[in-house]
Amino acid sequence: MTSFESLLTQVRSCRLCAEHLAHGVRPVLQISPQAKVLIVGQAPGRKVHESGVPFDDASGDRLREWLGITKDVFYDSEKVAILPMGFCFPGTGKSGDLAPRAECAPAWREKLLAHLPDIEVTLLVGQYAQKYHLEKKPASLTATVQAWQSYWPAVVPLPHPSPRNNIWLSKNRWFEEMLVPRLRLRIAEVLGC
Repeated sequence: MTSFESLLTQVRSCRLCAEHLAHGVRPVLQISPQAKVLIVGQAPGRKVHESGVPFDDASGDRLREWLGITKDVFYDSEKVAILPMGFCFPGTGKSGDLAPRAECAPAWREKLLAHLPDIEVTLLVGQYAQKYHLEKKPASLTATVQAWQSYWPAVVPLPHPSPRNNIWLSKNRWFEEMLVPRLRLRIAEVLGC
């Protein structure tokens, strides 16, 4: 077993925060050392927890639309790696899913990222991914996404594609008018599709 396979086995059997997860432990991620695109999400939602497939929900449908790629391309781990900030469903709070558990990123993130030498573009989906990965942090998610050109072309900060974000999207039409078309071109360039 390679060191990568061994690490992935450890991640998939992780129980670091089991006592805090009412719905149980089920790490959900997609990774291959050959991946060219890295999607950094927040944490799996309830539906993804149940299916075990990353972005297997309305958020994933919208994200794939933003990227201009099919499910076949999206779920090809040799093209797209999906490493949320938390690998297990954290549960639901008053205004949506809870934040990713704090134990996950320190335990696994850098170890997994070390096995992704060919990443050409990293998509930071939502505030938790942006806070972790960006050195230069504007005051809000909106400000971060508005400053996308300062991170381009290697990093692209995105709002969360959840239907809960429809109000944000309607207030920030520039996102789908300006950023999404450029994002589609960038993804097509990187993945050759």
